[in-house]
Amino acid sequence: MFTGIVQDVGTVVAIEEREQLNTHVVAMSPAMREGLILGASVAHNGCCLTVTAIEGEHVSFDLMRETLRVTNLGDVKVGSRVNLERAARFGDEIGGHAMSGHIMATATLSEIDEAPNNRRLWFALPDSLARFVMDKGYIGIDGISLTVGDVIGDRFCVNLIPETLARTTLGERAIGDRVNIEIDPQTQAIVETVERVLASRG
Repeated sequence: MFTGIVQDVGTVVAIEEREQLNTHVVAMSPAMREGLILGASVAHNGCCLTVTAIEGEHVSFDLMRETLRVTNLGDVKVGSRVNLERAARFGDEIGGHAMSGHIMATATLSEIDEAPNNRRLWFALPDSLARFVMDKGYIGIDGISLTVGDVIGDRFCVNLIPETLARTTLGERAIGDRVNIEIDPQTQAIVETVERVLASRG
């Protein structure tokens, strides 16, 4: 489980491409590597990945074909920066909201609205996910727990404070970029339950 509070940003220093499998090697800070072991879970842009090798500051992760298909990690290149979060432990402060690290789809950044001391980002959602996104609901974007600001059709926005822009990769995103989306599982469960009940009543 993750909380959507990005702990650091790592840099991809190498990518080994094999048939239907990529290995990403990420330079991670000492604080992020403390106590890290093989088999541990680390979220990259919100996607839960498993540690497969540790060589000094360089930590390796395997990405299977489904991960490359569903997430934006297939777009990552050497030199790209990714949001990182270690798996939550019992007793940790939950500063965001409970997240599984299972990316459902990507959304495209369609508009950037600059304002003094903050930034509003608008994203276009796939039709299959639009029904789960509502004003003031939670959403995970590239592993960041955020509150939905507004929803218009298949688009939604989030409002970012300077701290979020400084501590994550969202401040680097440009129009047309794809971001990983994880819908709040509680919201998804409620919407799907209500849909089933209404459908059963004709």
